[in-house]
Amino acid sequence: MHTELSAAHAHSSAAQHAQEIIGKCVHCGFCLATCPTYQLLGNELDSPRGRIYLIKQMLEGAPASQVTMTHLDRCLTCRACETTCPSGVQYGKLVDIGRQMLAARPIRSPGERLVRSALGAALSRRAVFAVALRVGQWLRPLLPQAQAMRIPARVRAAPTPAARHARRMIMLQGCVQPALAPNINAAAARVFDRLGVSLLSVNEETCCGALSHHLDATERALAQARRNVDAWIKLLDGGAEAIVTTASGCAVMVKDYGELLQHDPRYAAPARRVSTATRDLCEVLSVADVATIVGSRSRELRSRVAWQSPCTLQHGQKLTARVEPLLEAAGFSLTPIRDPHLCCGSAGTYSILQRELSVRLRSAKLSTLQAATPAVIATANIGCLQHLAAAADVPVKHWIELIDEASAT
Repeated sequence: MHTELSAAHAHSSAAQHAQEIIGKCVHCGFCLATCPTYQLLGNELDSPRGRIYLIKQMLEGAPASQVTMTHLDRCLTCRACETTCPSGVQYGKLVDIGRQMLAARPIRSPGERLVRSALGAALSRRAVFAVALRVGQWLRPLLPQAQAMRIPARVRAAPTPAARHARRMIMLQGCVQPALAPNINAAAARVFDRLGVSLLSVNEETCCGALSHHLDATERALAQARRNVDAWIKLLDGGAEAIVTTASGCAVMVKDYGELLQHDPRYAAPARRVSTATRDLCEVLSVADVATIVGSRSRELRSRVAWQSPCTLQHGQKLTARVEPLLEAAGFSLTPIRDPHLCCGSAGTYSILQRELSVRLRSAKLSTLQAATPAVIATANIGCLQHLAAAADVPVKHWIELIDEASAT
């Protein structure tokens, strides 16, 4: 697909990158079969191919409209289309560029801009979010059922072991996860402690930047990335083996720091180092590790687990069939899942800003996850976990919590 950049975009490196990405699209339409919003709405403009046309038109000088913004906003950025695309179109990067172009134009109403800014500011600040969540939990009994269901009950984590091993790794804390589901990071720390590895927390770190990045607050996202690079590079210099994250959405973002900061003379090299050192939890834990800490108890468990692979794990990081063997090694029995590539509808703030579509996607996902009557649903990202748990008939947990339960003495 050829794109003729307008004079306004001719010297923009972002526009040139978008032109290069679009040039790989051959109009085949394979992406339509795996796009969740196209499956729901049947509108070509709500498919990757249609959105590529809209971005192409902007690059060629066509005025951006409310229609353009609506269809780009409806995109989950699940990147299932990238997994299916035979031409290797980097759609996720392209839609980010398209959204940044829209953000620079006065299309959104002041109210919409205020909501998006508030979401980015509140959700990416750990302390602010924790206070807001606690207030919501206090008020939960007084709210109508529909609103109360959207506020998760308070969860207390089991103790976290002290750092006592020579082998050390950095564990990204996350911005909303410590308040929403503190047991996830605690479970990871306990599992790794049994393997002789201490997971270190860094007080100076902040949000990974994914929330701000996908809300078009690019400068805030880059500032958050720089702060994290500064916080983690010291421990990497001190011998920490890796940066591990229990949230697959955060892993995608941090692994992209090297590219996002490549033009920053001060941060380009350390950002590349941070990205190279970052691992999703399932990349660090092996089947042999699980077998070692679970031992003969694995034969006694055999709970039925429905595994939901987040888009950020299977499409963003391209990590497939990594968690399933770990759960099986711990003694869990995995149920069959239809259309495992489709998004659950969480997608960061999508479940807030595109509520109707998000709920429809969740309903479809839960019907497939619960079809074989599992005892629990397991996932790898806090957003998916909370989104599914609000409507699931069975508990929803992070997979590392199941490994922790199976290996507890």
